[in-house]
Amino acid sequence: MTSDLAAVSRREAFAGVPFTRLLGMRRNFSQGGRAQLVIDARPELENVIGAMHGGIVATLLDVAMASAAVSKVDFEMTAVTLSMNSTFIRPGHGRLTANGEVLVVDDGVVLCQAVVLDDGAQVIARAIGSFRYLPHR
Repeated sequence: MTSDLAAVSRREAFAGVPFTRLLGMRRNFSQGGRAQLVIDARPELENVIGAMHGGIVATLLDVAMASAAVSKVDFEMTAVTLSMNSTFIRPGHGRLTANGEVLVVDDGVVLCQAVVLDDGAQVIARAIGSFRYLPHR
């Protein structure tokens, strides 16, 4: 595989992750240390109050930050979560959009932040997380 094909393959690896496919998560973009992901509400992803389950929101926060992190190094490495501190502000309804960004990179550790908005553009959750770059397997 040429290096150009390998780079395209690394950029498209997100689409092949079974868990994100199961959730119906889509990546709008991931470039230059920023990423945006979306997921549409479905009954099987909702909690007892009809809002998106907190686990879905936490996953969006995590994946948005990791996507931002790998885009910062042009997908040459993968990023695994070391820590994540999340704050849930209000229940989220409808399509959820997560925006992640890299704050700083230091010695292979990336500090990121993310926010999730509901379909009314209200902030429903925020997170800060640290990730370690690792080589692809």
